[in-house]
Amino acid sequence: MPNILVVEDSPTMRQLISFAMKRIANSKVVEATDGVDALKKLSSEKIDLILADINMPVMDGLKLVSLVRGNSAYKSIPIIIITTEGAEEDKKKAIAIGANAYLPKPIQTQELIKLVNSIIGG
Repeated sequence: MPNILVVEDSPTMRQLISFAMKRIANSKVVEATDGVDALKKLSSEKIDLILADINMPVMDGLKLVSLVRGNSAYKSIPIIIITTEGAEEDKKKAIAIGANAYLPKPIQTQELIKLVNSIIGG
């Protein structure tokens, strides 16, 4: 039963992603509003996958990825980074610091579900 952490500062986007994740069998969605909030959630529940936006206030997605990868308790959790269309640099950086995959905005929910299934199902 996968616990999926959705980290996104925009309530509309967060709702869209969470709604899509709820279509994955037996999944439980945990929501966080930024990187700091995400780290709090990570310390209080078992998380199987992190979906994080790059552009967020307080702590962005890239910083979150590097902190998660640097922590022995969390470093094996798969991370999917959500990037703005065409942000090549962000994609490269995200993968370089340890993200497993990235998804461009605007998000296609079918693509997202497929990607998540391939990572947690695989």
